[in-house]
Amino acid sequence: MRSAVAPLPLQAEPARSDIWIEKGTPAFMKTVLALFSGGFATFALLYCVQPMMPLLSQEFAINAAQSSLVLSVATAMLAIGLLITGPISDRLGRKPVMVFALACAALATLASAVMPSWELVLATRALVGLSLSGLAAVAMTYLSEEIHPQHIGLAMGLYIGGNAIGGMSGRLITGVLIDFVSWHTAMLVIGGLALVAAAVFWKVLPESRNFRPQAMNPRSLLDGFVMHFKDAGLPWLFLEAFLLMGAFVTLFNYIGYRLLAGPYHMNQALVGLLSVVYLAGIYSSAQVGALADRLGRRRVFWVSIVVMAGGMLMTLASPLSMIIVGMLVFTFGFFGAHSVASSWIGRRALKAKGQASSLYLFCYYAGSSVAGTAGGVFWHHWGWDGIGLFIGSLLAVALLVALRLSRLAPKAF
Repeated sequence: MRSAVAPLPLQAEPARSDIWIEKGTPAFMKTVLALFSGGFATFALLYCVQPMMPLLSQEFAINAAQSSLVLSVATAMLAIGLLITGPISDRLGRKPVMVFALACAALATLASAVMPSWELVLATRALVGLSLSGLAAVAMTYLSEEIHPQHIGLAMGLYIGGNAIGGMSGRLITGVLIDFVSWHTAMLVIGGLALVAAAVFWKVLPESRNFRPQAMNPRSLLDGFVMHFKDAGLPWLFLEAFLLMGAFVTLFNYIGYRLLAGPYHMNQALVGLLSVVYLAGIYSSAQVGALADRLGRRRVFWVSIVVMAGGMLMTLASPLSMIIVGMLVFTFGFFGAHSVASSWIGRRALKAKGQASSLYLFCYYAGSSVAGTAGGVFWHHWGWDGIGLFIGSLLAVALLVALRLSRLAPKAF
């Protein structure tokens, strides 16, 4: 029975400097810059609509849960696309798929800016999510194939740092702009920036050296999925992706509604400026990833989830300063946990790495779609205390799963 993907050099051959991209080399810097740009554009395009949700509620006469669909539709389509684009990249190559995907997502964002109805806005947002799946599914696989195993945690952390800057910048730019210009103009700005990032990505990213094209057929793809779900750790990491991303998106989906209302009465620009808490994620993704390389993922992962829970508890307080600090701590913990889990996938999946990354990210964005919208029900019925209960429940399960992962045999720590 043939596997979906042949064993990759990451596990099959000893590390040699003429195969792996090593830290400190020009190729490493180019790879980090390109993937940083790709991560930036992905999250900027995906989450630029989050600060607009209260404004969209007013403009289209919809409630918070309905408004959250502008994000949830995109992440849902991204999740579905991940099941397709990962295997496609196993056949066609990593870089071509990522470049094409990023360019299409930028163009779809420009199109969404001129849509006259809510239904058409959602349709173009679905296209954005579907297009972005081509980069999200493949970037982790590219890094796990090309970067020296000793530096994969750092490289993955820097890539996720680009995600953090993109998420921050998308929210920050649109959150501030919509106080002065229409949301249509704000979307045009984000789409234009994404086209620039796509050009940088195309010009700078080194061609794959360890990629070997594989034939696609339904039986081999099924074999790959079965293999991953038989692994002692991968299914639990997939579940963690759902839980952690669901918690993260829920907090940022509804914090704007809380701060725009009494007693805070903040304006859109100030709420958008709070996206600077993503700076904590930029720092933690690289630092915690490197720490996991030294101490082991099993020892670091569960601590990051505890940090997230601590930040969530702080946001339940009334003082604005405490809420902001809580958001910062929560963001620090989330990006640290995501960095560790992402690099763990590449170490445990000895074969069919594209599929393994796709499954992880499918669950990641499914969590964003399902929990991000479900949180609206808790907001409508119980306000921020309801959001705290919902996120706390997700994190409690995530911690239990992390403790189970910490007891894994050290196959790939």
